[in-house]
Amino acid sequence: MKKLNVRDIRKAKKGNLQVLTCYDYQTASLMNESMLDMILVGDSVGNVILGYETTVEVTLEEMIIFGKAVRRGAPEKFLILDLPFGSYSTIVQGIHSATKLFKETKAEALKLEGAFPYQLKLIERLTQTGIPVMGHIGLTPQSVHQQGGYYVHGKTDASQDRLMKEAKALEAAGAFSIVLECVEENLATKISDELSIPTIGIGSGKKTDGQVLVVNDLLKMGPKTPPKFCPPIADFYQMKKELLDQYLRDQGK
Repeated sequence: MKKLNVRDIRKAKKGNLQVLTCYDYQTASLMNESMLDMILVGDSVGNVILGYETTVEVTLEEMIIFGKAVRRGAPEKFLILDLPFGSYSTIVQGIHSATKLFKETKAEALKLEGAFPYQLKLIERLTQTGIPVMGHIGLTPQSVHQQGGYYVHGKTDASQDRLMKEAKALEAAGAFSIVLECVEENLATKISDELSIPTIGIGSGKKTDGQVLVVNDLLKMGPKTPPKFCPPIADFYQMKKELLDQYLRDQGK
């Protein structure tokens, strides 16, 4: 499968773009041989791999380590990395962090959460310097404490108006696509229809231009129940547990 670039992705409006998270070399190697469009090394690595309570604890150095591992495993896939919490609190800091993350991991793009004025300005500056940026609105896990928890966004008129304005502002700032996380389904559809760049949904219905899921949820690789919007297609956790138990029994344990 031909490796995508930003132009391809922009043209893939209504193209059913498929994105999965990845955090390690072996899984990346498998994805490299698949029909997957894009790989996201999300700061969800904090919850999924490192056992943190939230993504807030993830550092830039950790994102570089995991990003480089995935890049080595999936050289033929369009790779996106999250800028972690606290690495772009100002425009100057954001440019420094983004440049370091982009250069050291050899990613094709970065993703950052939010659409406040300084974040929009940062996206403009990064795209001007040659770093493609994916936006992210709705539920933004790095702001979970400020937002007051995990919930669906866009249920009120005020929230709908704000999210639509944010989406259009991100497009105007130069984002090549936008993640809509836990956005009310009808609103996510409306945003997708009004933007010229692809929307990538997660828990926002099926009428966005693509979907992104955490592969560990999709395959149920951990002990916790995945979110309702991601019904697992397998139960790798139970499977591995049974195989390991059988191995130990075979060893006389």
